[in-house]
Amino acid sequence: MLPEHLKNAAVVLVDDTPANLRLLESSMKAFGLGNLRAFSDSAEALDWLQRMPWDLLLLDLDMPAPNGFDILESLSQRNRYVAPIIIVSALSRPEDRYKGLSLGANDYICKPLDLPEILLRIRNNLELAMANSALQTQHNQLEEAVQVRTSQLRSSYQSIISMLCRAAGYKENETGGHVLHTGEYAAIMARAIGLSEAQCRDLQLAMPMHDIGKIGISDAILQKPGSFTAEERDIMKYHTRIGFHILNDRAATPLTRLTAEIALCHHEHWDGNGYPQGLEGDEIPLSGRIAAICDVYDALRSARPYKTAWSAEDTLAFFRSRSGTHFDPELVCAFERVFDQLEAIQGSLADQTPER
Repeated sequence: MLPEHLKNAAVVLVDDTPANLRLLESSMKAFGLGNLRAFSDSAEALDWLQRMPWDLLLLDLDMPAPNGFDILESLSQRNRYVAPIIIVSALSRPEDRYKGLSLGANDYICKPLDLPEILLRIRNNLELAMANSALQTQHNQLEEAVQVRTSQLRSSYQSIISMLCRAAGYKENETGGHVLHTGEYAAIMARAIGLSEAQCRDLQLAMPMHDIGKIGISDAILQKPGSFTAEERDIMKYHTRIGFHILNDRAATPLTRLTAEIALCHHEHWDGNGYPQGLEGDEIPLSGRIAAICDVYDALRSARPYKTAWSAEDTLAFFRSRSGTHFDPELVCAFERVFDQLEAIQGSLADQTPER
């Protein structure tokens, strides 16, 4: 007899000879299968199989159209490991067996039938199908759990970024809102050049940490009202390396490695005249090139104690004039395409109360 856990399996029989159907159906009921569906009309069977769930199909080949080969082709997109098909046919030539199996059948039995053998093959195929179905369910549950956990970790990471950005903001009298919005600018730029949504989200999270290294720069330099001396400028430039060392932990995740990369490279220039490494062109990581535009855009369009905000027109003209020197020319083109989107976000900050 059939194991208890297989007795409710949905088994479908398709054969245009009613006597064959009755023999198979009565044998399977005696074997313990109670959820049977039999079709002598192959077109009706195919319609049902494409609409309804089933666990095993016993399929004749030599039938009026659609014949068994046609049905196999129509069901070729199914998961053959959870919905197996056993061909039960009088066509016994090697080429017929090869064609049936190559079209996705799991097993092939030639008529006349040996009932004990076919019942054993039915049990074996159902056992494998049920095991694979259970594994697929477990896989889906684990994948869902991973997605939930990833979302929780991302939310925690966002909270940490917000706190660190507010801490860094105290060093330069900047609001946390302005710093966090650089992430939104980066995501918009990333979408404009066709990066995946996952890459856009990562850039949005990583970008606000670009100046975290300023925590290591003394207030006497960072908040100096006048121009820097050459020595002070060199010290100020070192914030990129400080940020990299803060973020580039041995146990770093891909996301924290991205934040470290941005912290290090967001002051590199397309023509090689930036810092700290003097990288040129495509030597600069894409994340650093995007960050350079977002950082400068935010700085120009934001009011500071020592300056007024630039106008949108002057800001756009600035980027156009430095395309190919300070900034990646292709990214400047993308910047122009999404400029109105950036302006909409920047405008939402105009009346923002400092986050202290």
